[in-house]
Amino acid sequence: VIDNVATGPSIGGLRMAPDVTTAECVRLARAMTLKNAAAGLPHGGGKSVLCGDPRMPRERKERLIRAFAHALRNEADYIFGPDMGTDERCMAWVKDEIGRAVGLPPALGGIPLDEVGATGWGIRHAAVVAASHCQLDLRGARVVIQGFGAVGRHSARFLAERGALLVAASDSNGAIHDPAGLDVARLIALKNAGRGVADYGDGRALDRDAILDIDCDIWIPAARPDVVREDNVDRLRTRLVLQGANIPFTPGAEQALHAR
Repeated sequence: VIDNVATGPSIGGLRMAPDVTTAECVRLARAMTLKNAAAGLPHGGGKSVLCGDPRMPRERKERLIRAFAHALRNEADYIFGPDMGTDERCMAWVKDEIGRAVGLPPALGGIPLDEVGATGWGIRHAAVVAASHCQLDLRGARVVIQGFGAVGRHSARFLAERGALLVAASDSNGAIHDPAGLDVARLIALKNAGRGVADYGDGRALDRDAILDIDCDIWIPAARPDVVREDNVDRLRTRLVLQGANIPFTPGAEQALHAR
């Protein structure tokens, strides 16, 4: 979906998941228009989605992404970037196929965004700015992260450096909660080893959806779209929401929180 090219060619990630839809792609593309404009970039907003398991064998994934890029080779108003389910290596395939991609690996002149935690760094700065508006001291602030992946783990790391306390985290397989605080470095090491947050050992293991109900100061969605909707938004018990994911709330849920 190419949403807008008023300021330049559209730019936005290629998302791969088994349940992506055209409607989701439309909303993501509009979000990219707004983000690129807010950042003052000479780009409009676009997005692309591919139905598939991002953990499929590498050879099959490469063929699929190269074929998709080739199909869009003449859509010069759209520039590929990485997103959920794709990474720098995928962008290298796109670049090799059609010469038009960003978010490239360092070997091709790119910045290792997931390695340095670029989105988490943005979350950290958003927290600093927002905290001053709601009289919240980040030192000792209780943080809950829904989706402890590339964005979630770096958000936890940067906020911990500011003195915040991670009290709960979830991934696709479950959640872990400890009001006294979780060891962020230990939890990151666990995820890097390919295990789930529920294997943390200490604290209380919970169902992944229970992450909505945990009392906290900062709640960070860092996973899938529409995890907070009109039917569950009232379960949130937090003072501040920092959105690390793309379109993690439905418009109705955002309106309900704004009113609150």
